[in-house]
Amino acid sequence: MVVPRPHPPAGPEGGRRGPVRLTLALGAGLVLALVPTLTANAAPTPTPAASAFRDGDYVVTLARDPIATYDGSLPGLPQLKSAGGDLDMTRSTTQRYRDLLLSAQTKVADSVGVAPLQRYTVALNGFSAKLTGAQATKLATTAGVVSVAPDVERHLVTSSAEASAAATSATSTTSAASTATAPARTTADYLGLTGADGVWSRLGGVQQAGRGVVVADLDTGLWPEHPSVAGAALPTEAPAGEPYGAYRSGSTIRMAKADGGTYTGTCETGQRWTAASCTTKVVGARAFSDGYTAVHTLGEGEFTSARDSDGHGTHTATTAVGRNGVPATIDGDSYGDVTGIAPAAALAVYKVCWTGDDGTNGCQTSDLIAAIDQAVADNVDVINYSIGSGASSTAADPVEIAFMVAASAGIFVSASAGNSGPAVSTTEHASPWVTTVAAATSVLREGTVVLGDGRKFVGARLTQEPLPTTRLVLGSDVAAAGKTANDAAICLAGSLDPVKTKGKVVFCQRAVTARVDKSAEVARAGGVGMVLYNPTPNSLEPDAHAVPTVHLDAGAGKTLLGYLRTHRTNATVSFQPGNTTRTPTPAPQISAFSSRGPALVDGGDLLKPDLTAPGSGVVAGYSPVADGARGNLFAPESGTSMSAPHVTGLAALYYAAHPEFTPMTVKSALMTTARNLLGPDGTPALDPFAGGAGFVDPTKMLTPGLVYDSTPVDWLRYLEGSGVATGTGVGAIDPSELNQASIADGDLAGARTVTRTVTATTGGYYYATAQLAGFDVQVQPSVLKLDAGQSAQFRVTLTRTTAALNTWASGSLTWKGGDGLTVRSPIAVRPIPLAAPAEVAGTGAKGSVQVGVTPGFTGDLDLTTTGLVAGKRSAGSVAVGDSVEFPVTIPKGTTFSRFDLRGEAGSDVDLYLYSAAGELLDLSASASTDERIDDFVDPGNYVLVVDGYAPAPGTSSIGFTFTSFVLGPDAKAGTLAATPDPLPVTTGRQVTYTLAWSGLDPSTPYLGTVGYGDTTRSTVLTVG
Repeated sequence: MVVPRPHPPAGPEGGRRGPVRLTLALGAGLVLALVPTLTANAAPTPTPAASAFRDGDYVVTLARDPIATYDGSLPGLPQLKSAGGDLDMTRSTTQRYRDLLLSAQTKVADSVGVAPLQRYTVALNGFSAKLTGAQATKLATTAGVVSVAPDVERHLVTSSAEASAAATSATSTTSAASTATAPARTTADYLGLTGADGVWSRLGGVQQAGRGVVVADLDTGLWPEHPSVAGAALPTEAPAGEPYGAYRSGSTIRMAKADGGTYTGTCETGQRWTAASCTTKVVGARAFSDGYTAVHTLGEGEFTSARDSDGHGTHTATTAVGRNGVPATIDGDSYGDVTGIAPAAALAVYKVCWTGDDGTNGCQTSDLIAAIDQAVADNVDVINYSIGSGASSTAADPVEIAFMVAASAGIFVSASAGNSGPAVSTTEHASPWVTTVAAATSVLREGTVVLGDGRKFVGARLTQEPLPTTRLVLGSDVAAAGKTANDAAICLAGSLDPVKTKGKVVFCQRAVTARVDKSAEVARAGGVGMVLYNPTPNSLEPDAHAVPTVHLDAGAGKTLLGYLRTHRTNATVSFQPGNTTRTPTPAPQISAFSSRGPALVDGGDLLKPDLTAPGSGVVAGYSPVADGARGNLFAPESGTSMSAPHVTGLAALYYAAHPEFTPMTVKSALMTTARNLLGPDGTPALDPFAGGAGFVDPTKMLTPGLVYDSTPVDWLRYLEGSGVATGTGVGAIDPSELNQASIADGDLAGARTVTRTVTATTGGYYYATAQLAGFDVQVQPSVLKLDAGQSAQFRVTLTRTTAALNTWASGSLTWKGGDGLTVRSPIAVRPIPLAAPAEVAGTGAKGSVQVGVTPGFTGDLDLTTTGLVAGKRSAGSVAVGDSVEFPVTIPKGTTFSRFDLRGEAGSDVDLYLYSAAGELLDLSASASTDERIDDFVDPGNYVLVVDGYAPAPGTSSIGFTFTSFVLGPDAKAGTLAATPDPLPVTTGRQVTYTLAWSGLDPSTPYLGTVGYGDTTRSTVLTVG
């Protein structure tokens, strides 16, 4: 195995990715080599020789397999998993292998004189540590070290900057509807889980719904006394007659699982968390704070245990697995009974997010990896992860890699898509082995605003008591002395005058502060109600307000503003329970805050989010000591933080019924049985980048008919094909070819054929239909005859007809079987004008090459040549640990540049690009003899640095050749011509043209380019 050193992120925004390679062993002889993307976060490097690492906290990953993927290849150390796939951390062989990993980690840490803060041996092999820049640099160049990654802070996925102040973040689960005129209706009702024909009944009743499954919630902890997680005291031996009963065995909690394995957890005690806090329902509790407390001070109200001071963790946990039929009240008002999606599943708490002394909440990468590491070791079944990753995060992110190991161990991972919508390309967790969940409305909590002139407007409202006709005033008209009208318009704390506000309903704009903070200000000033409005289109959230409140969207808000300005002295308003207009509100609708695709980290070739679940105005369990909770055990919350645990619960139900299913087949079943989301007009809203495959439909998920599956080997091939990894040893596939229940292609030139494989869960005939606007879609074969358990492959050919170029088109592929079975997959493709090779090569003073291109249109394609330019070649040598500099100037008008470095055979040299001021802009630092930096065209003076890393055997210095090509406005060596020009093309059919050159010096290398019409595509030609 070759283990190159990963150099640190560098460069200003717009810096280009160099082919830095990070290798990570994944068992069975597989090696993943990750290619990280340069970021804008690194500090400028003072001189080319200085380290680009800063002093700070890091996660160091080593190359040897972690325990979960160890393949038994070492003498005397067989594979560590049992026949059933469990990891037994107490086995002598497991302990021996763990000791081997720990010994190697210690040796690496000792080499730079640091003590590891946290150790990882199960999902990753590595450690976290506080390092100086010099120590980080040395580790990054140490054999056997895969990566030295900054220990960044992540955050809970909140619904907006002004999130509900009942907590500092988003939330989850089931809940109840309004209490006044309509009977209470829960999310479980809405999803078809309840009732004689509901999913729970089909699984044996609510007492069996999820039984034998352990859900791990990585979050802010749990309020263990909450009635939604009530359980009996743990016995000291396996209970007779209870196949999935948890019990204590010394300091370990054990529970037999539906898949035949055994969960082995621990109940860590700490501040207000005793051994009795773990029960037959809460079967484990751990807290991971070493990374967070290394850089933060815990807040005064935070608990140094798994107890939840924030509310977010209790909300997500009770959404996923809360007990059935728990009465919910908020501020004395009843909201009916609430329940989790999988009420019989067991819960393991992994507290990873903490409130600091500044009042904000954060989750340190090192703690997250430690929790994933432990959850895999504990043999959980499902992980809920309502924590952000950032839209720019790739599958090479260390947390995502840990999740890949978890998924390879059979653990289903449900993660929030993010709350940065409706902006495009904001979706998070773009890894295929994670199920990424968007948020939508479900159970509607509404109220009606009635103006003095009789007009009615429907908005979000949690409580349902009527409000009689009352004077309505603009917040800006009741500003307190010394406060600006703008502050009062958004009802900032202390901005309203009690004399002017008393007894009135205040019209407040949504902005800056938490929504419930505005109603608290109205209450402080003596107001009796609030109309909250969005100044621009956004989500509507039914919060627990301090005064009766209805939340209106931008259109209604604009109308009310006009009414108030016309009737400034006599405007009135009243509130009616529910929607009393003649137009019902369509649901489910995608929530405005829910992050959208396409995921640009892989060029849009992997559709994300995967699917959608309830995420708006969900009432679930809460921590009574959380900010704004006012002692309540329940709270309404909105965000993809709450949609993810709905899917977590559904996965738990699935594993209880079908423990033999893989995480990807469960994901497939949820996707292909999903139903349409709706638009504001009630018609289907088929936007796969908003809602993925659609809104979950549990009533159909257990009989999907056909499922799509993929394996860890497939994921490695996907990573290599998407440019995230190299050297996997298993080959590459185009990301569009990954076998999953969706089809996406971000650069379709004319036509494209993708292949999929399905496995039947129900035998019979299946007939394919497909629709994609502006495309002809052919499925071959279009009819499948399968027995249960049998698999078949098919091809889908997409040919552009009228679809607009460079614009995404969406549709679906549907297989219809007997008994009403429908297996639907979303399709999203972006037709492009042309697909052309990135580079072609030739030799000789005179010659030509044939270049094949595939057009996305029919007509004439103009070919524009630039260059040729002669390369400037220098030869030299560099000692190990030393460097050689080459100045270069890039003139204005440069269209392309290339800097090539070739070391002598068996050596290892690296190439860095710096500004004249010493700022690291780009790099190429793989474990090979050749390096390249391409396409840096910003005008200016630069320095290229050749760094000697390792000599060839038996030598002390490294010979190299450095060549630079700068294709500036005056570059014209010899002749270069493309014929025919223009080139006649037909949509989807490859056509070739001739690229010819002459008049060159055969001893000199040359470079030129060919551009294609008004497209942004080009092909590089190298000669020599």
